[in-house]
Amino acid sequence: MPPVPSAPPAAPSADDLLAALDPEQRQVATALQGPVRVLAGAGTGKTRAITHRIAYGVASGVYNPMEVLAVTFTTRAAGEMRGRLRALGAGGVQARTFHSAALRQARYFWPRVYGGELPQLTESKLGLIGNAARRNRVETDQATLRDLAGEVEWAKVSNVRPDDYVQVAAQRGRSVTGQDAATVARVFATYEDVKRDQGRMDMEDVLLCAAALLAEDERVAAEVRRQYKWFVVDEFQDVSPIQSALLDLWLGGRDDLCVVGDPAQTIYSFAGANASYLTDFPRRFARTTSIELVRNYRSTPQVVAAANRLLGGTPSAGVQLRAQRDGGPEVAYAEHPDEVAEAERVAADILDLTRSGTPPREIAVLFRINAQSEAYEEALAARGVPYVIRGAARFFDRPEVKQAVTLLRGNARSGESGTDSGSGGGLVDDVRAVLSGMGWTPEAPTGRGNVRDRWESLQAIVSQAADFAAAATTTTGQADGGSATATLAGFVDDLDRRAQEQHAPVAEGVTLATLHAAKGLEWDNVFLVGMQEGTMPIVYAEGPAAVEEERRLLYVGMTRARRRLQVSWALARNPGSRASRKPSRFLTGLRPQVASDSAPERPSRKRKGVAQCRTCGKPLASTTERKVGRCEDCPATYDEELFERLRAWRIERAQEEKVPAYVVFTDLTLQAIAEVKPADPVALRRINGVGESKMSKYADDVLAVVAAAPGD
Repeated sequence: MPPVPSAPPAAPSADDLLAALDPEQRQVATALQGPVRVLAGAGTGKTRAITHRIAYGVASGVYNPMEVLAVTFTTRAAGEMRGRLRALGAGGVQARTFHSAALRQARYFWPRVYGGELPQLTESKLGLIGNAARRNRVETDQATLRDLAGEVEWAKVSNVRPDDYVQVAAQRGRSVTGQDAATVARVFATYEDVKRDQGRMDMEDVLLCAAALLAEDERVAAEVRRQYKWFVVDEFQDVSPIQSALLDLWLGGRDDLCVVGDPAQTIYSFAGANASYLTDFPRRFARTTSIELVRNYRSTPQVVAAANRLLGGTPSAGVQLRAQRDGGPEVAYAEHPDEVAEAERVAADILDLTRSGTPPREIAVLFRINAQSEAYEEALAARGVPYVIRGAARFFDRPEVKQAVTLLRGNARSGESGTDSGSGGGLVDDVRAVLSGMGWTPEAPTGRGNVRDRWESLQAIVSQAADFAAAATTTTGQADGGSATATLAGFVDDLDRRAQEQHAPVAEGVTLATLHAAKGLEWDNVFLVGMQEGTMPIVYAEGPAAVEEERRLLYVGMTRARRRLQVSWALARNPGSRASRKPSRFLTGLRPQVASDSAPERPSRKRKGVAQCRTCGKPLASTTERKVGRCEDCPATYDEELFERLRAWRIERAQEEKVPAYVVFTDLTLQAIAEVKPADPVALRRINGVGESKMSKYADDVLAVVAAAPGD
């Protein structure tokens, strides 16, 4: 006999639905009528609360599932909501994004009202924006086109017309790098003309068309309002003016609306989001029931306490979270001399976690901008730790980086490079000259956007050139009178090596992501990196409102961590640069206080983090001095014979691995080893330039060379 198919599981009863909720979530679920505002802190189970609310309304007979519209902001979130509603017995409920709901209505009603088909939806604005720019004789590259497209999107979701753009942009501090407001307005207006002439519409037009149909045709409005009587909107802090206007038209003066959000997670104001729709909700709807979800089920008490302190007493303060999980490790705060050292330390810690059994997918490295990812790609790849980039391409896959490497390779092959110099200035100057042709400038562009992101990527290559030149300077046999050869061809080969090592395919790995891309996600272990002034808050965050949005962005990053959170920053961008950076102002009151935070430094004490010469005791100023632990003017105290043996070993190892000698160890690191003469792994690890990856590959060999008697 054929097997009898099992019956689908019965939908939970109304009582079962309530029994699965905590007291505050139960309040949400039972507040079925009238305007309801839910202030849901990070990790408090807001999706659980609102899906159970809808399911309870269906199970108790208050809602007809076909008359409920649940709206959120991403396709992923809408899909998750539909799945949960099906499991809870409310599969007939519509759960859509704003754009999906609006497009469905516009496609249905447009032919009836205006005749003909709805204009064709364009997937990208860039071609149309480029056409509009050319008509206005505006020269643009891809980054500028993307910034212009982003500004047009902001204007449209904010209900700003081209004729009003100049005035509104001045009032709200809007700008596009390299373009004045009048030019942006002209391109915006021409874009609308080009789009109309071609019978196309963009994603913002979808909202505008749906709103126009409802506003201009009472029959359309009446039909939509008969269809949907109950509304739920998630992530309400991210609602834009045009979305709010469309929601008002759906409601048609009714107030059976439940909104859910967290003002402390408002991080998209630059794109048109307006948290005042959430915070001012009770003023618009007099009978509002307001409920707070405060029980955090995601993070340990240590993480929750740090997040609460970050926002406490600030304009960004939302609900006061209460941790429900057992305790975990304290939040760790780490200072590093430069970004390379920071990435090396974080990668070493991640390697330790994976070796102790933590799956790489449960680890994330979060940073403020995409250009920061390259150092972590390099450090993780060197240790064989798999990683994935979320929300952006890997560093060497980014269009501007590919173009830069191609141009550098062409210049190297044609011999169009400057003379080599011991300081590496020739190489760095060559790289700057090539990248200048792509729009790189010594000064960063003002403002946010793709132009800024592109500059950061190119600047990262300039920094890599400086590091390459400095490393080459120390590996050229200075003891026998050799000279440094930091060539453009050698640098391109080094870039190719990095790209190859970082492009190994992975099934799963450590997540590398910006703080914006991390919203809505969570991991057991989170490393927040680059948390210094100028990066957090970002340098172009001008004015109190922009700075507070940066604080909220950090809050989002902190609350992604379930168990372990480490926050770090670097005192300099590159090794050897002046340690002029300070930790983010947002960390004041969070990280352990050090003497330099509260009191002037006493001259008689050594400054924390400042290395001193082991011979004369003076502060060491340069990378070279810090590497060997003595001033350049002081006599060498390392064992020269041991140094030569180490160099001979390095040459053999480099030939085996088919890499330049400095990739194994630089001369300065070998000098330091010859000076310290470490007798065990602990002593070797303390030497500047000996990281975890080099320990795992070379420690045994180096200690054997040190221990061997002359002539052995």
